[in-house]
Amino acid sequence: MSQPKPTSKICVACGRTIEWRKKWERDWDNVKYCSQRCRRAGVKDVDHELERAILDLLAARQAGATICPSEAAREVGDARQVDWRTLMEPTRQAARRLVAAGKIEITQKGRVVDPSTAKGPIRLRRR
Repeated sequence: MSQPKPTSKICVACGRTIEWRKKWERDWDNVKYCSQRCRRAGVKDVDHELERAILDLLAARQAGATICPSEAAREVGDARQVDWRTLMEPTRQAARRLVAAGKIEITQKGRVVDPSTAKGPIRLRRR
């Protein structure tokens, strides 16, 4: 009888779901990243700043209120004196990591969506 497949994991860099693969069978416990790109990029100081900015912006809002990821990108971009648009994908990654930690939800049109597959405009809200 074959062993059941292990549960999926979350990439520590981008927050996307990592599905079990046969090639990782012997090394599944050590898998942390979904790709070589994520392994190289890792999680930097700016990523932690974006996570804090998201949580701070949500804390300043009423319960159930949402924010756009660009608000956090603008806040961190202004502080670092960089164009906020370059921080949009890192902000989405930070949001996915916060979803994995159980701190926030990602919504589209008012409905909670899977952060690994969400495409297009998203909103962030506290759980």
